[in-house]
Amino acid sequence: MSPVIESEEHKDLRAAVSALGRRYGREYVVRTVAEGRPPTELWTEAGKLGYLGVNLPEEHGGGGGGVAELSIVLEELGAAGCPLLMLVVSPAICGTVIARFGTEEQKRAWLPGLAGGTRTMAFGITEPDAGSNSHRITTTARRDGADWLLTGRKVFISGVDIADAVLVVGRTEDARTGRLKPCLFIVPPDAEGFQRRPIDMELNAAEKQFELVLDDVRLPADALVGDEDAGLLQLFAGLNPERIMTAAFAIGMGRYALARAVEYARERTVWKAPIGAHQAIAHPLAQAHIDLELARLMMQKAAHLYDAGDDLGAGEAANMAKYAAGEACVKAVDQAVHTLGGNGLTREFGLASLITAARVARIAPVSREMILNYVSHQSLGLPKSY
Repeated sequence: MSPVIESEEHKDLRAAVSALGRRYGREYVVRTVAEGRPPTELWTEAGKLGYLGVNLPEEHGGGGGGVAELSIVLEELGAAGCPLLMLVVSPAICGTVIARFGTEEQKRAWLPGLAGGTRTMAFGITEPDAGSNSHRITTTARRDGADWLLTGRKVFISGVDIADAVLVVGRTEDARTGRLKPCLFIVPPDAEGFQRRPIDMELNAAEKQFELVLDDVRLPADALVGDEDAGLLQLFAGLNPERIMTAAFAIGMGRYALARAVEYARERTVWKAPIGAHQAIAHPLAQAHIDLELARLMMQKAAHLYDAGDDLGAGEAANMAKYAAGEACVKAVDQAVHTLGGNGLTREFGLASLITAARVARIAPVSREMILNYVSHQSLGLPKSY
């Protein structure tokens, strides 16, 4: 099936997830944020219905699909006003990496829980001094007998307080060259030497952000995921789904904001006609819709390539999808708020908080500038400036 034309199964999945999302809605998310807790009820129900693990292998409790299916789940929940940020992290990044590279023991231990929503895993890559340059990661792992000792710092790590483990990106020394190479470790949050500190964010999200300090955290040999020598391959196996899912997050949020604005513009009458009849209102909303639809097409292409095993092709498309979706989301939210005027800044209409949230899709997990660097170097063959 071409990624341009959705299969009946995908349409059915969209409809089912949309119905679930509408039962919870934006009000549910606002309530959980106010109460300072994660969206447990929605997460649990989505897990029981099989939506959280649609991308994970059937033999380990998943749906046997791919990122294409998981991105539909996140987009539709977002369009209903209740996106689940940990969908990006737990099944998309961590579940994918373990499914592709984990040992049989790791798959049996983690995948059924990740798929069913009874277990959650966070992902630790970003560091205070590394930013977008993952080659500057300083979290290091060294052998101590049969064990590993992990030391370093991480920042902006989502959902550590609700995670059963954190998949941490560290670096080990290559025995042949002496160079450091990335490796992935499953770290329990109650491990000795593991500390977390919440980061005070001006962002209305139920999921909290954390800084981590790892001080000689001792891990058994089986905490290492995959082959010690295949680090970059394993790392990018998780980062491409992360970009695709961030695009889904942004498209869903943009669709939600646009729907609220269209609803308002149809009803709100200041002179003789609803304001939506005026082109100064109608055209920007139409443009926002077009941009979101175009971003979704690239997201579908990226998911299709990734699920087909084309990691290189997926890398380019996933970056483009994330860029396009981030831009489309910011513009859609901005236009939605502007359409409502003063009402767009009230709690009653609930759009103002999306102004901050929409920026996340431009910034994380990689900035739009770094994506433009990637495209200029990888796609266009232009020289690097760094």
